[in-house]
Amino acid sequence: MKIGDKVRFLNDVGGGRVVGFVGKNLVNVEDDNGFEVPVPIRELVVVGTEGYDGHFDSSDAQPDKGDAATDNAVSQRAKVKALEEEESDPADLPITFHAKPQERRGGDQLNVYLCFMPVKPTALLDTDFETYLVNDSNYYLDYLYLSGENMNWTTIDRGTAEPNTKVYLTTVDRSNLNSLQHLAVEMMAYKQDKPFMIKPAMTIRLNPDLTRFYKLHTFAANDFFEEKVETFDLVRDDCPVSHEAIDTQSIKDALTGAKRKREADLKPRVKAVAIRKEHHDDIEVIDLHADALLDTTRGMSSGEILEYQVDTFRKTMDKYQKNKGKKLVFIHGKGNGVLRNRILSELHRHYHSCTSQDASFREYGFGATMVIIH
Repeated sequence: MKIGDKVRFLNDVGGGRVVGFVGKNLVNVEDDNGFEVPVPIRELVVVGTEGYDGHFDSSDAQPDKGDAATDNAVSQRAKVKALEEEESDPADLPITFHAKPQERRGGDQLNVYLCFMPVKPTALLDTDFETYLVNDSNYYLDYLYLSGENMNWTTIDRGTAEPNTKVYLTTVDRSNLNSLQHLAVEMMAYKQDKPFMIKPAMTIRLNPDLTRFYKLHTFAANDFFEEKVETFDLVRDDCPVSHEAIDTQSIKDALTGAKRKREADLKPRVKAVAIRKEHHDDIEVIDLHADALLDTTRGMSSGEILEYQVDTFRKTMDKYQKNKGKKLVFIHGKGNGVLRNRILSELHRHYHSCTSQDASFREYGFGATMVIIH
């Protein structure tokens, strides 16, 4: 079998023309409508061969030995066939078959991440960073990756991320690291050839802390990369994640003024102290309620408060990560479960060796999770 042969399907109606090889046992067949279909060779039968003159010969009869012209034609066709087989290697032919993306259970909620991978992980002071967009959903994503300066935005990359894939965007030169100070990703989600729930178009802005790109411990492997990467959540369970920078000095000034006015009315706050019982001496309790972490939340959005609470959780986990057997109780409250779900998500993605369970209701009430360091 070679390119140009006319073939018929053994297990189906119809046939076509061989236009390419995919490996040793699979060929692409072009049907009468011009569509290419990958078919195993064992399921085809050759019904005609394209000769040197461009016409198909479907006759299996042997030529008359006395016909010199026919013998010459057969000889020429044999030479052409031998030359084609000698010069063409199926491995050199382009692969035209493209498998359709596969959907997964639970993938109809959007989860999108932006990841930075150091080219030289052991030399953070002298390495470039590859940038990837991870589409952890069953939706196609049309995206724009932007860099901003003084309210002016420049398109770095644009394209489509297929379902459940990661897409390489660009490589950031170490000398141009400041270009990551203001980033934005615009995206629109949809499905092809099937009904789907409409997702709103989203624009997520990021102001990454560039000092993290100098710290080795901020890079870690995750579900999408075996290499260590710095990961920023863009969309989590259909909800865009806020990464707007907080003006810490303004917050500090506001807190100082508010504290002076309300000092007499401040309620006692739960502190991060060890449980008093002797057999619980190795337990640390961390209260993640906003009023336990901040004197005031004035001027902060709910998204900013949530990120502050999650950041406190991460810092505590990093602090005790080497203390095997250590038990940490995080008091997050019952509420609508957003903070608890974030904690469980962080544990699943970044602290695989740790286990978690609901903390004792008798000692901590509703809304507390115990983490055990292993």
